[in-house]
Amino acid sequence: MLTFDGHNDLLLNLWLHHRDAPVDAFFNGIERGHLDFPRMQQGGFAGGLFAIFVPPQAYIAQTTPHYADTPYQPLEIMWQQLAILKQIAAQSQGRARLCCSAAEIAACRDEGVLALVAHIEGADALDEHGEQLQAFYDAGVRSIGPFWNLPNRFGVGVTGGFPGSPDSGPGLTDAGLALIEQASALNMLIDVSHMNEKAFWDTAARAASPLVATHSNAHALCAQPRNLTDAQLIAIRDSGGMVGINFGNAFLRADGKRDSDTPLSEIVKHCERLIMVMGDDHVGFGSDFDGISTPEALKDVAGLPRLFAALREAGYDQDRLEKLAWRNWQRVLQKIWQG
Repeated sequence: MLTFDGHNDLLLNLWLHHRDAPVDAFFNGIERGHLDFPRMQQGGFAGGLFAIFVPPQAYIAQTTPHYADTPYQPLEIMWQQLAILKQIAAQSQGRARLCCSAAEIAACRDEGVLALVAHIEGADALDEHGEQLQAFYDAGVRSIGPFWNLPNRFGVGVTGGFPGSPDSGPGLTDAGLALIEQASALNMLIDVSHMNEKAFWDTAARAASPLVATHSNAHALCAQPRNLTDAQLIAIRDSGGMVGINFGNAFLRADGKRDSDTPLSEIVKHCERLIMVMGDDHVGFGSDFDGISTPEALKDVAGLPRLFAALREAGYDQDRLEKLAWRNWQRVLQKIWQG
């Protein structure tokens, strides 16, 4: 089963730990993390949205001490990560391609080529006048989530401990409203996954395209603030959008723990809940690979066939599995990007 994935943090992993030779690491295999080309082939991973994400300076210093004295330049880091994605495509010998349209993704799937879509996670480094977002769009970025967990000039990302409500802060600022309008005018995917509830509803009132949560789950099953309430899920459904299910233990488990002793049935439960509320045309996968702890039963991208086996055992037929795996993403991206 070929799978298109709504969210991963491969670029951050490569930028942090393989900055000198990211392409070699990706194609030859990476010991740390969930993603590399050999394991993608094993798991049937056909493409996805690859996040350009700048972690806090303290995280970089703690994770990679040898870079601790490097100046913290978030905008430059964003361009560096985009450059890594483009290097993967350019040096792939035809095995990977940067995609800016749904038609290009479909062509990649037909040709057995890995489809790479550039996505911004957290707009902290962008200016409030829109020049930098336009520059990233011109460079091939087609998706943006304005927030991670920290406040920026556009608003406040969803925060709080478990259990908690997504209603965790104020909505979009004037600059945030302008960002949503600009992204809508560019036909960019606008990711609501890290928005608090007020920012979500501000976006829902202004976005011209379907709402998409690239890597979120059902709050009714796991009361993480980052998960979505039924009211939010219905709004996403009514907009024609979709939700990509996050494989992180802390977003799956009813107890909110990051315990990897999590059965695949927990992912199945979130599939069933989202389908019950939204219908099976509005659900896919948004793994968050390389950004979370996964169930040991899944482990990494090579474990995707085990997830599909669990879904088959739960009664999912081939048509529904294909919707979850790629067809819903294909439909929504086609509608948002208009091509």
